[in-house]
Amino acid sequence: MAKEVLLTNDKFLSNRNVPQTVSVVNHEQYSLAFMPISPLWKELRKICNTQLLSHKSLDSSQDVRRKKIQQLLDDIHQSSQIGEAIDIGTTVFKTTINLLSNTIFSMDLIHSNGAAEEFKDVVTNITKLAGTPNVADFFSALKMLDPQGLKRRQTKNVRKILDIFGDLINQRLKMREGSCVDTNKDMLDAMLNISKENEFMDKNMIEHLSHDIFVAGTDTTTSTLEWAMTELIRNPEVMQKAKKELERTIGFGVPLEESNISKLPYLHAIIKETLRKHPPVPFLLPRKADSDVEIGGYTIPKDAQVLVNVWTICRDPTLWENPTLFSPERFLGSDIDVKGRDFELVPFGGGRRICPGLQLANRMLLLMLGSLVNSFDWELEGGMKPEDMDMDDKFGITLQKAQPLRIVPLKLK
Repeated sequence: MAKEVLLTNDKFLSNRNVPQTVSVVNHEQYSLAFMPISPLWKELRKICNTQLLSHKSLDSSQDVRRKKIQQLLDDIHQSSQIGEAIDIGTTVFKTTINLLSNTIFSMDLIHSNGAAEEFKDVVTNITKLAGTPNVADFFSALKMLDPQGLKRRQTKNVRKILDIFGDLINQRLKMREGSCVDTNKDMLDAMLNISKENEFMDKNMIEHLSHDIFVAGTDTTTSTLEWAMTELIRNPEVMQKAKKELERTIGFGVPLEESNISKLPYLHAIIKETLRKHPPVPFLLPRKADSDVEIGGYTIPKDAQVLVNVWTICRDPTLWENPTLFSPERFLGSDIDVKGRDFELVPFGGGRRICPGLQLANRMLLLMLGSLVNSFDWELEGGMKPEDMDMDDKFGITLQKAQPLRIVPLKLK
């Protein structure tokens, strides 16, 4: 049935009903995820696919990711020397934020775990509020009243991020004044160069596109990495297989390079299995029927909302053998991928609305997880046994681990 929504009837189900918590500061007019399918949307999508997030663009920014991953490992090494446990979610979040900020702005946005916690709270609140049921979305007369205060709180959160990006854009514009040559050192330069020939790529558009990349990229990447490390510690035999593959392919404790990622099928399988068992977005963003459409033998009326329940699909025993078992082996020798063509595994969506940042997210996940596994051994804080770990999750727009994973990095043996 997911195939009928995401592929067969994609052209009838590609638009959105925009919740009040998304329409703050006119975000729905600039957001690729929520703006209607239109010539503007198609042009922006083309720019993302062929310039901003293309394979060529991502290849050119490998050094940025290499540097940020090394800083991550250096920070963890300090904790390992004193036997200090780390909150892997916050640690990975800090790296992801700075990785993205260097990709876009060529600078770190946060410099300490304290700042990371604060920024993480803002991003988490944005997704949490966007996924909170809002009576004003169902009764238009209540929209002006904002009875739950969701729009007011969301406006404050989004403005915080847009103001940060606006200042960075202004600084870059000032630096570029009087220059006859277009610089192209990062994604911001690329967007400013595009703006010279495309009026729609103005400062507002750049701010909101940056917002989408940060909010979508940080929350989902962080939760997936935290779940992946959780499953590896809970399943030590899987951890050992991953370590052996890394040692055999690149060497014991050797830093992982992106050029080696294609040679690590078991690492790929671990990421796929994590995305299957713990999909970062349990329900894909709702789609709106532009006309009456038949799905699974049922007529979906015009303007109805259609949701794809990825979490249920990924645990369907008719699709997956032992679906509650964490088993990367199920993907070895399999052609199933996460690129929107295999509808039993669509964590990034499918069709025209598939996540444009899929390739960047995949690179970050593989690079970070492989580096964490190949650089340290790990144990739970306080001598906790893996079988005693809390595996509960928190449902929202994103699927978070209910209790943060705190683990101690150890020197490799």
